[in-house]
Amino acid sequence: MSRRHHFHTDHLGHSVSVTVQTGHTAVVEVLVDGKETGYARTQGDRPVTVPVELPTDPPTTVTVRATPGPGVPHCLLITEADGEPLVMAPRAY
Repeated sequence: MSRRHHFHTDHLGHSVSVTVQTGHTAVVEVLVDGKETGYARTQGDRPVTVPVELPTDPPTTVTVRATPGPGVPHCLLITEADGEPLVMAPRAY
């Protein structure tokens, strides 16, 4: 049975949202400012990383690391500049 989990954070003035659909094949969709900028699939509970760019001047590359399981999924936003992971807050909708 698949289920959708949503995560969100703001970084450098931009909205970053992630949807993780769990199931046999996990699907991760990344939206920046409401536009899909990244997509990945993984088998089972394997973590997946999705590189995306924030539309800053110059563009800023960040990576979303989603872990579908086991248990409740979670997401991190990792910046290339300092490599410091930011925990993305779960959203209920």
